[in-house]
Parts: sequence; C-alpha cells; structure tokens
Amino acid sequence: MRHIFTERDYNENPFIVIWEVTRACALKCLHCRAEAQYTADPRQLSFEEGKKLIDDIAEMKNPLFVFTGGDPLMRPDLYDLAKYAIEEKGLPVSMTPSATPKVTRDAIEKAKDVGLSRWAFSLDGSCAEIHDHFRGTKGSYDTTMRGIEYLKELNIPIQVNTVVSNYNINDLEAISEKVKDMGAVLWSVFFLIPTGRGMEKDMVSPEQHEEVLKWLFKIQKEMPYDVKTTEAPHYRRVFLQEKKRHGIEDTNSNKRFDTLGRAPKGVNDGDGFVFISHIGDVYPSGFLPVKCGNVREEPLSKIYRESPIMKDLRNKSLLKGKCGVCEFKEICGGSRARAYATTGDYLESDPYCSYIPKAYEKELANLK
Repeated sequence: MRHIFTERDYNENPFIVIWEVTRACALKCLHCRAEAQYTADPRQLSFEEGKKLIDDIAEMKNPLFVFTGGDPLMRPDLYDLAKYAIEEKGLPVSMTPSATPKVTRDAIEKAKDVGLSRWAFSLDGSCAEIHDHFRGTKGSYDTTMRGIEYLKELNIPIQVNTVVSNYNINDLEAISEKVKDMGAVLWSVFFLIPTGRGMEKDMVSPEQHEEVLKWLFKIQKEMPYDVKTTEAPHYRRVFLQEKKRHGIEDTNSNKRFDTLGRAPKGVNDGDGFVFISHIGDVYPSGFLPVKCGNVREEPLSKIYRESPIMKDLRNKSLLKGKCGVCEFKEICGGSRARAYATTGDYLESDPYCSYIPKAYEKELANLK
C-alpha cells in the first residue's frame, strides 16, 4: 500500500527520521560518517528502548522511517523492530544495509515478508575498481550487484545511493546508466560532508557541485527513475532555474510509481529531518554532529520540536552570509552540515554553493 505524505509543519513533525540502529559494520568506507566498527557498541539502544522510540516516531504523523548504521543487518533483532514499526505502528520503513555476505536472498526475502517499503544499496562506482576502493573492501561491488538481483527477483523497489566525491566525479554518467539498468525507482545522490572519515580534500569544488546539479536535472528529465539529493539542498534552486530556462512544466509524468512518495517540500538538517544515534543521541542529521538531546532522557518529539538548535535551523532568518540574503533561502537554505563542518557555525553560508544571490551581488557591486 502506498503511504501518503500529507503536508506537514516541519516545526512540529519531521518528514524523515533516521535511526542508526548499530555502529557495527564489516566495511571500512573512506567517507564513513559513523566511523563504524566491527562489533556493536554495548551501549546501543535495547529492543525495548527501540520500541519506545518507534512509538514516539509514530506519534509524529508517521514520517518516513529509515534503519541505518553501521550495518543494520549486524543487529540480530532488526526484523523484529521492523515488524513492530510496520505492523503495530503503520510506519513506512526502509533500510540501508552494507553490501556484505549478510546480504543473502533469505535476508532480503525476510525483509519483504515483514513489509519493508524499500531496500537501498550504495553504489559509488560503475565498476569494482572504483566502488571497492571507495568502500574500502574488495568484493563489495560484486556483493552489491548480487543483492540488486535478489531485489529484482523479489520485486522489492530499489533505491541506489551514491556519494559524489573526487573519487568518482568522472564516473557519474556511467553510474547513472547502471542505476537505469537496475530498474531502480530512485537515485539518491549524496554530496560528501567532511565528517567522520570523510575528508575535505575528497569533496568536489563549488563549481563542480553546480555542474553536477545541473547534470542531475538533465538525468531527472531523461531517466525512468527519480532523483533526489542529500546535503545539496541547492538542487532545489538549480531545478527551478533549469526548469524555467528550458521552459519545462512537468519532468515527473513518466516516472516509475514510487511507493514511498516524496516530500511535499524540501527537507534540510533539523528541518524535516532528524537523526538518532545508536546510543540515543539526537542530531539534526547524521552529518551535523551537534547534539540536541537523548531519547533515553526525553521523547524524540520533544527534542525535535523544542531543542534551541533545531529551532534555529528551521528559522531561515538566522542564516548568515550569502545564504542569509539569498532569494532561494526558504526552499534551499544551504547545507547546514557542510557549513558546520567547514566553518564551525551551522548558521553560516554553505561555502560549497557557487550561486551569487541577487542581493549579495548588489552588495559586492557597491563595495567596488
């Protein structure tokens, strides 16, 4: 059954909730936000604590709920948690497991049986050489391809996640073709944030960000799958600008049926988006490591709605620099995580956006 996402006030209820169910993972990805480890942290939320968290999430108008890690499959009670969230609470649940030997046909079939809405695999290269280097594990590409085949056999909607970095900037076109061949419904393109193992030197330049976003508009238009970005809210600006420039009214009429629906308006760190760590700490996103509270101490709903940090992030009038005067700040707002990672201030301008706002352009002209 398709989950319908109604218009919601992001000051009250998020569109998407990400729970890092464990830090355990067998991979050593170069960009890993979590700096994952081979074994589970004994402090991670228990099954009962997880159920309590799910109860609270369901009360926030049933947002999209994602299990992440580490590797979610490293958690023995994962399917029990998923079953509780889906059957008892009616949450739309998806999962982003790592491509390891744990990704068997039986594991995916079990996910289908409990009602997972979608399974997302990461693909960071069109071939084993590029992907395995980025994932830090030989054989990861082949495991991913095998997992994709299982999903196709079991008719589970496929989402492909790709991290844009200097390692694969020249391979994106080939990856986009792979995503098409897989029959994916969604290509989720993440722009690297220098946090965890991610390094600033691995990020593409501001100009390359803009070029890739314009190219994604072209892909969105031509490919049978949908495209979304993570930590690149300026894609919304680029999308509107390119749409106007090309005189296009509708680019989605021929898209595949997406069982999870799409956000009725853009999300950003702490603004429609919230992240819970394996030990219950709450952050605006997994890439903005500024703690707002802990679900062991107070409900997620209270933290999301009342945390001063979260409230600041939702108040676009507080944005500084270019972002503060940008005519697109209400639909974009810049990546707050990237601003924090590169400047130490989550309200500062996103330094990897090359767009010059009209008001800012006037200011610069007056200074000359």
